Amino acid sequence: MLIELAESDLQILNCFAVISQLRPHLERVSFVARVRHQMEMGYQLAFLETDNRTFAVAGFRISECLAWGKFLYVDDLIVDEVARSRGWGHHLFQWLIEYAKHHQCEQLHLDSGVQRFDAHRFYFQQRMSITSHHFAMKL
Repeated sequence: MLIELAESDLQILNCFAVISQLRPHLERVSFVARVRHQMEMGYQLAFLETDNRTFAVAGFRISECLAWGKFLYVDDLIVDEVARSRGWGHHLFQWLIEYAKHHQCEQLHLDSGVQRFDAHRFYFQQRMSITSHHFAMKL
């Protein structure tokens, strides 16, 4: 098992099959360009690979705000649906925690859709707490 940051276009593209399970609106043809654009603003893509196959992906960024101080925010966290309940998500989540600590983050945050009950069980198992409601408005 290997967890690392996607740096090459090929590594980014290899994350598409997994991340598109969470973000089905994404298109393979524009995926690398979209990730590269977000990387210009601090986004990073970590992936868990074993036997030359990507099984889990996390998109995240480090930021700072008055409310939380320095924090790591997880935008995307997904384990391939055919490989769930094998510990891949736990390994990637622990890697994110260590990455955050190594970069002097005080907190780790993420939002999860209210309908994602399996994901919520996973987050509770990782000792996360529900600390707020997230509100949104399409413009």
